[in-house]
Amino acid sequence: MVAFPDIPQALLPSDGRFGCGPSKVRSSQIEALSSPLLMGTSHRAMPVRDVVASLKDGLRTLLAVPDDYEVVLGNGGASAFWDAACACLISSRAAFGSWGAFGAKFATEATRAPHLSDPLIDEAAFGSLATVTPRDDVDTYAYPHNETSTGVASPVYRVEAPGALTLVDGTSIAGAAPVDLTQVDAYYFSLQKALGSDGGLWVAILSPAAIERAHRLEEGSDGRWVPQFLSLTAAVQNSRKDQTLNTPALATIIMADAQVRWLLGRGGMSAVSAHCAQASSLIYDWAKANLAARPFVENPAWRSPVTATIEIDEAVSAAELAAHLRARGIIDIGAYRGVGANQLRIGTWPSVEVEDVEALLTCIDYCLERVL
Repeated sequence: MVAFPDIPQALLPSDGRFGCGPSKVRSSQIEALSSPLLMGTSHRAMPVRDVVASLKDGLRTLLAVPDDYEVVLGNGGASAFWDAACACLISSRAAFGSWGAFGAKFATEATRAPHLSDPLIDEAAFGSLATVTPRDDVDTYAYPHNETSTGVASPVYRVEAPGALTLVDGTSIAGAAPVDLTQVDAYYFSLQKALGSDGGLWVAILSPAAIERAHRLEEGSDGRWVPQFLSLTAAVQNSRKDQTLNTPALATIIMADAQVRWLLGRGGMSAVSAHCAQASSLIYDWAKANLAARPFVENPAWRSPVTATIEIDEAVSAAELAAHLRARGIIDIGAYRGVGANQLRIGTWPSVEVEDVEALLTCIDYCLERVL
């Protein structure tokens, strides 16, 4: 085990939260929870429904949602949306893009669904990217916009197949990078990443085609049973009333609304995406110039602007380095479990200050220079 040096207090970042989700929550978001007539009140009463409406409207502006698409909320997080999609959006068979843990997990859910045919998968090695291609017998295509486990960002595109839906997992990048939502039928995400809130909810931007598909499958005569909790039709109907099917994680909604308003106040998507690109570029440029590190994603076009993955020289255990930094208040920068790489994974969200990223790199350099 390498004996890393103590780090001078003056070098440490002012805020050491660099996790790739859950991410840094700003203090003003937590303060928003103290607003009267919100926490501890009925989610079907107007004060709470007003916050839900504000969040929906803010997301519509931030993400440039097309007029005929709907902003839909549901309980359970993006992992629950995978099950809802298996129940309500995939008619018979889906094809998935898988180049990390989260693309693979959605494909696994479809494999387990007894009413669906086994999915087809376009795969790439960790750190790489594949293109999802059309097939004759596939009615739904799905892939992640940003693969949180590996730091690979994909362009967002519609798989051109007649009558098919395109579903894109935007969990770890929604609110931090622009996206052309006309290219997708469902762009879904959780709120504990770029939107700096807590877990427990999913948001989906749904096209008219997706809403029609869900209604047809749920109301059809093929005998498909859809639990109410997974019903996208029920989620759409409740969201139109600024509600959810059952009691939501209200604190998550309040903090997400505060974050969206803050992002819009900073200049909206153009300013926010520039901030994230600047912060992540600092890390990639540092790694390229450092003899003890390199970007894990070799193709610059595939590197994520919000989850920077850096391979560390084999002479140093990245896990031990992350643990050493954690003991000094720099937290959650270890590699994703299952990736198997000697790497650090750093979140460069809208709430993470560029100055703190610079300080983080200084601290890493301070440690590496004294053990190599």
